[in-house]
Amino acid sequence: MAITSTGLNAATNVDTVASTAAVDKTVLGKDDFMTLLLVELQHQDPTEPMDSEKILTQTSQLAGLESAENTNKALESLAASLSASQNFSSISAIGKTADLGSNAIAHDEGTPSSFEVYFPQEIQAGTLEILDSEGTIVSTMNVDPNPAGTYQFDWDGTLTNGNAAESGVYYVTSSYTNPAGEAQTTRMGTYPIEAVRFENGSALVKVGSNYVPLENIVEVY
Repeated sequence: MAITSTGLNAATNVDTVASTAAVDKTVLGKDDFMTLLLVELQHQDPTEPMDSEKILTQTSQLAGLESAENTNKALESLAASLSASQNFSSISAIGKTADLGSNAIAHDEGTPSSFEVYFPQEIQAGTLEILDSEGTIVSTMNVDPNPAGTYQFDWDGTLTNGNAAESGVYYVTSSYTNPAGEAQTTRMGTYPIEAVRFENGSALVKVGSNYVPLENIVEVY
């Protein structure tokens, strides 16, 4: 089917309007100041020409504006470069251990709480401890023999005395022994960094089964 010239003109007009709408006219740039200066010179009174000192002042202002614009562009470019460099430098953290700075879980009474704990050494035997806000162990769970790695646990909220835990914040730690019989400890919140993903210019690191923003990590070792 042929396209009429009217349709083409309408499309051109739409593009022109869209292009015009995209231009921000709320801020004057150096070209706008130059245009104003030329118009002022063009319409000056021949009997009272513009003061040369005034022209020099306006020209100096124009040069200062251009210099400021160039500085802003340079700073924006530098900021983008530093951000990209920081993001890609995070790749070197893969294989290291990340500490999220907390081993707390928010438990809702009557609802199981799921969490992950990383064991840096092979587990011969062990116990998972749930602590209250005062640091008292209120519940324990047996940890089966397993290779080193990250494991998920589900706590049903049952306390050592058989009662149901109230809603609140609890803390997770673990004591275990390796095959050599050596005592080891670990806690929720420390995991090996397995991968790095970039979203909208920000770096996300994989710890356990989740991706978290790089700024959520308090220590890498």
